[in-house]
Amino acid sequence: MPVLPRQLPSWGRWGDAARWALFLAIVAAVLAGCGGSGSSAGGNSSGGSSGCSTSEQNVWLRDYFAQSYFWNRLAPRPDPARYASLSDYFAALLYTGGDPAPALDPLSTSSTTWPADKWSNYQPTVSYSQFFTDGQSLGWGVSVAGLEVTGQPNAPLYVRYVEPKSPAATAGVARGDQVLSINGRPSSELIASNDFSALSATASGQSLTLVLRNGAVDRTVNLVSQVFDLTPVPLARVVTTSQGKKVGYLVLKDMINQLLTPLDAAMLDFKSQGVSELVLDLRYNGGGYVSVANTIASYVAGAPGSGKVFASLRYNDTQSANNSTVRLSSPAPSSALGLQRVYVLMGRRTCSASELVINGLQGVGVQVIGLGETSCGKPFGFQPVNRCGNTFSVVNFESVNALGQGRYFDGLPAQCSVAEDWKQALGQSSEPLLTSALRHIDQGACPLSATSPPTARAQRRVSEPNEMPFMVR
Repeated sequence: MPVLPRQLPSWGRWGDAARWALFLAIVAAVLAGCGGSGSSAGGNSSGGSSGCSTSEQNVWLRDYFAQSYFWNRLAPRPDPARYASLSDYFAALLYTGGDPAPALDPLSTSSTTWPADKWSNYQPTVSYSQFFTDGQSLGWGVSVAGLEVTGQPNAPLYVRYVEPKSPAATAGVARGDQVLSINGRPSSELIASNDFSALSATASGQSLTLVLRNGAVDRTVNLVSQVFDLTPVPLARVVTTSQGKKVGYLVLKDMINQLLTPLDAAMLDFKSQGVSELVLDLRYNGGGYVSVANTIASYVAGAPGSGKVFASLRYNDTQSANNSTVRLSSPAPSSALGLQRVYVLMGRRTCSASELVINGLQGVGVQVIGLGETSCGKPFGFQPVNRCGNTFSVVNFESVNALGQGRYFDGLPAQCSVAEDWKQALGQSSEPLLTSALRHIDQGACPLSATSPPTARAQRRVSEPNEMPFMVR
């Protein structure tokens, strides 16, 4: 089970990575895979103790943070001998925020402060590899809209996403089902306690009982957890606007290497059908590999963006030799669209590496029109390291685009504020975010009928399944 900071942000990973059900087994949503390789966690860090007792691991952790942690000069350095558990010591090492951040542009007079570290974590290496290498998840494959009803125990709780190859999908659980109870606990109690951990399996063969309502029909669904293949591109289709414009609609869920083949197939289909606009649905994309984010952006930008700087990754001053520049593919993929603008459906679960796609495209001159709500705000990434059966994903670097823009700690704003309706299936013409994008394509403005999503960015101690933000190099 991954060990996370004591205060979790309101997001989805840089990675719905997501992610909590996915990432309670593998952290569950950040940036994913920086600059190129798309490899999984690296080897042991040099220095420190090599043993695996708690005291030896704590000493190693102290030394690793002192050397490789992004905020190594600002973070606390407690005595490892005072801590009897690895998890407690890990939490004690995390940066608490508040210090001035030096300007990205030396000529800039603007200032900001560093946020508290809400992202660094560790988890069993087998779980990390299951997601990032094998493209699989352990669990039932059902995610709810718990974040959106924080502090509203009398509000209905809806299923917002079901993994297509999961036990939940096999049993007919679908987006828009109202959750009345989980394992006998009513939804009002789950919302009040902000506790959706029941949706996170820790082993195969575990039972989950859901009471669901769809329309006037209530039913009980019994599920058994298992390892299943993820579907990083669950939907790709061409839709036509009311004015006859062909638009490619692409849902991207996980920025892992298994995304690349269906991504290429979708783009090839879009190109063959003559699409002139593209809608990327990143609303539930918590991130993944930086290399995959770069590939996505390369398909969008095409030949005009070939070889341009997608992102610069900046480490602390003791690790500056690791600073690197990630460039868009050169030559561009043969099925790249080469667009001057792209529409992105986004929200609080759009995090880490998925935010990198938005920021990186803006840096190379592609107009990004966001619809939904503000993203999670994680311009930081990990270079994971393995030790004693765990994979440590500690914030190692920040990312900026070709214009030197980054540090969107409060998230990237959506140009058009649109509230979700979980009763509408993704890709349906009646789904509010997609409908708003299609209207904007025709009319050139945000729909007047769009409803505003909540502005509050809730902070939470317990996240939903499959939500841990990853941006991994």
